[in-house]
Amino acid sequence: MRRLLNKVLCILMVLSVLTGHFIVFPSLSKATGEDLTILFTHDMHDHMLPYTSLRDGEITTLGGYARLMSAINAEKAKDPDLLLLDAGDFSMGTLFQTAFDSHAPELRMLGQMGYDATTFGNHEFDFRAKGLADSLMAAKNSGDPLPELVISNFIFPQDKEGNLTPSLEQLKDAFDSYGVKDYIVLERKGMRIGVFGLMGVEADSNAPMAEIEFTDMIENARRVVNILNTEEKADLIICLSHSGTGGKSPDTEDEILAKKVPEIDIIISGHSHTELQEPIIAGNTVIGSVGEYGQNLGVIKISKGGDDNWILKDYSLKPIDDTLPIDTGISDTIDFFKGLVQKDYLDNFDLEFEQVLARTTFNFNASSLIGKEHKEEPLGNLISDAYIYAVQQAEGKSYEPIALSIVPNGTIRGSFTKGDITVSDAFIVSSLGIGRDGTPGYPLISIYLTGKELKTVCEIDASITPIMKEAQLYMSGIRYTFNPNRMIFNKVTEAVLEDPDGNINEIDDKKLYRVVVGLYSGQMLPVVNDKSFGILSVIPKDKDGKPVTDYEEHIIMDLSAGGNREVKEWYAIAEYLKSFDEEEGVPVVPRSYSQEDGRKTVDISKDLVSLFKNPNTISLVVYAIILVLLAAVILIIVKIVKRVNSKKRKHSIYTGYRSKL
Repeated sequence: MRRLLNKVLCILMVLSVLTGHFIVFPSLSKATGEDLTILFTHDMHDHMLPYTSLRDGEITTLGGYARLMSAINAEKAKDPDLLLLDAGDFSMGTLFQTAFDSHAPELRMLGQMGYDATTFGNHEFDFRAKGLADSLMAAKNSGDPLPELVISNFIFPQDKEGNLTPSLEQLKDAFDSYGVKDYIVLERKGMRIGVFGLMGVEADSNAPMAEIEFTDMIENARRVVNILNTEEKADLIICLSHSGTGGKSPDTEDEILAKKVPEIDIIISGHSHTELQEPIIAGNTVIGSVGEYGQNLGVIKISKGGDDNWILKDYSLKPIDDTLPIDTGISDTIDFFKGLVQKDYLDNFDLEFEQVLARTTFNFNASSLIGKEHKEEPLGNLISDAYIYAVQQAEGKSYEPIALSIVPNGTIRGSFTKGDITVSDAFIVSSLGIGRDGTPGYPLISIYLTGKELKTVCEIDASITPIMKEAQLYMSGIRYTFNPNRMIFNKVTEAVLEDPDGNINEIDDKKLYRVVVGLYSGQMLPVVNDKSFGILSVIPKDKDGKPVTDYEEHIIMDLSAGGNREVKEWYAIAEYLKSFDEEEGVPVVPRSYSQEDGRKTVDISKDLVSLFKNPNTISLVVYAIILVLLAAVILIIVKIVKRVNSKKRKHSIYTGYRSKL
């Protein structure tokens, strides 16, 4: 019987893989209750309008809330009592985010689409505590239907006197007014379904300006799950986790969460933008993830088993593409918010939402592919070049030459496909954040680094990227070579500066060089230092060589606009695109950006000369330690050999003496 049972279980497992139907618990009982449908999204990042992306070499139109609504309605026609959930980062990614704090289009759209609940992602804090507070109040005051907001692992940190900062006080009041909760209990088909939210560790590290603090996610999950089980008598527990499945399975944050809190039945996994065509089954927990930007709608169907176990009957991702009809109600609302964005934001830049800035005759890599490989990226080159161009235009006669501009992979949020590039497209590519002026878009800042630190920046790219892909750097003004096979923190073998005329110059280790980078990238430098265990240190300085403590004091202002407007990252790209030579009245992106141009050279040589030449101080120290350890080992071995030989001689003498006797 045991052998027969094992064979049956094996057959069921094979069939589940082939059909896409998975049994969550090791139970052979049949479903006895009604099906329960859970629809889910995450990481939509304000992508209310469809967008184009390069997939398998073909330009594909994806997403758009009006088409997403049609997919939701089709599922509701099958099951009117379904749940509709989102796992955070519903904001920040397109021009609609510019109305985040004033009109809250994101939460209002989710409410109109019928979402039951969502949670906060790290990007909901991009406009800082005050911006989020304003957004919550704008949503509340709109009178529109809104989704529930759940987040369980946060605190409002107090000062020594037990007080909150004014911005945190404002955010706390907004949480209370909106009704942000640890968890909610939804009633469906006679079942009580507990839903709670969490912010993950890495997501927390990506929200440097959040002001609130996120506490241990495992500890809080256990606390909430205990309440849902013992007090709320929940039949099903769902976690909206903004933690993700990025990294190596089974050590991802949400897989660890499932292992340590096995009472969670379903985890909707946001943050890592992972597209799971099949769910991760971690113990008794189903983990689902749909990708990014509303390109898919996740569908989970479960049913109650005869022994009170949940059975997963179906898991699928429904593509949101141009085969779906447009919901006119949602489309009209999007147009309304589009008009607000034009009036309140774009008019300040004398630009229009769909204005064509330039045309490209080739495709750049899809945003989902950028950074996957550790190599030079043409779009990164274009953006870093745009920074220098925009600063030149903004400073005019006051321009001070820039030696280096830096674009981290983690700040590139979109890409360009063959055809027209609009203002909306340019904004999406560098859409993050807010400046000191309170207007959306991270500004550029001007800092100074020593020549030695410029080389360290190259080493950060070479050594930290394998650990943290967001740290891969694309730069203008420098050419360097690194060997991924060399020792960590000593992978760079050559680095030289290149001026605007193409002249190559040696780097003076002691000289201060002007560097331009985005505000967020400057704020994230401590994270990079942590990833290198403090071995790689870059200290941004002012023109006099004094360490920078307030990055906002070094924001670059547009003197051509009266000096009252920050030079935003996205605006730098827009201005650069407009500067290209025209064909038939439209600027055209130069073909030089269709390929690499040697700014970053990857040398994969494995010969001894390549691996050990040009050692830096870190390597010399490591080599010295290795030599000392090796010498110590040799000394110990010599002593052991001498002792053994001595014992052998004594034994031989003693044996010879006995034989004579």
